[in-house]
Amino acid sequence: MFKPLIALAGLAVALGAHAQADYPNKPIRFVSISTAGSGGDTITRLFAEKMGPLLGTTLFVDNKPGAGGAIASDIVAKAPADGYTILLGGMTSHVLLPAVRPRLSYDTVRDFEPIGSIGTAAILLAAVNDFPANNVQELVALAKKDPGQLMYASWGIGSTGHFCGELLAQVSQIKWEHVPYKGVGPIQNDLLGGQLKLAFVDMATGSPMVKAGRVKALGSCVSRSPSLPEVRGYDEDGINYAGKSVIAPMWAMYAPAGTPRPAMDKLIAAMKQVVEMPDVRERLLTLGVTAGFIPGPTFKTMLAEGIPQWREIAQKSNIVID
Repeated sequence: MFKPLIALAGLAVALGAHAQADYPNKPIRFVSISTAGSGGDTITRLFAEKMGPLLGTTLFVDNKPGAGGAIASDIVAKAPADGYTILLGGMTSHVLLPAVRPRLSYDTVRDFEPIGSIGTAAILLAAVNDFPANNVQELVALAKKDPGQLMYASWGIGSTGHFCGELLAQVSQIKWEHVPYKGVGPIQNDLLGGQLKLAFVDMATGSPMVKAGRVKALGSCVSRSPSLPEVRGYDEDGINYAGKSVIAPMWAMYAPAGTPRPAMDKLIAAMKQVVEMPDVRERLLTLGVTAGFIPGPTFKTMLAEGIPQWREIAQKSNIVID
């Protein structure tokens, strides 16, 4: 009497194995944390375009911006783990939000299976040309001379720029005031207009302004960037976490935890191939991203080690987002 059930179970296993071997056999939903037309959206669409032919299917981009990437990340964390929903996540969505939001609806390490990292994105500390410091060391000396008098801007509380500012303050033992803006665009306008003297901006926004001579660069968080190779990185000036380099701002691709291994292997292989394409590497560099593929399993270990570092930085500076 149990034979029919055993036969059905065997058939189900066989069909499941066939479905995984046949992956992908339909379009893949590629969720982006970014707004349409932004740098993150450009990266998402670049990889969708390049990975589609390698996988033999279409990757259609679905923009779900908001809450620092938490909206898009929550969607993918709760999606079926079948390889047909993936995510392009950033530093804020997968490292900083877990450090500052105690009630985040997803767990970066538990709820996702990283496909791999696309590359790192340095954050630029920029100043108006008449600012009385030309590098991080001079800035620190200036801040110690007049404690609490300097102000710096970032694109929001808990943003990567905010964390770069607080990391510098903690390691160098300086006091300065954070001014949160609602985006990089308004920061750029106020820097160029002279209403703002000092700010952290993404490299894609900052490097053209520096090269045009409209602002000057003081430093790069957390490492030197090929976009502005003459600008020293935090790591060269000893700005780190307990003597260790912190996990750098990055873009990475994720699938829901439990995604079948055959699907993951195909996604990893396709992604690696795209990251290594010369035209993709050049395009990423114009967006302030230094291409560098790290496969999912290795990258997951990096996340597990990096989140506690940034959480301690947040706790010391009392950075909390409810």
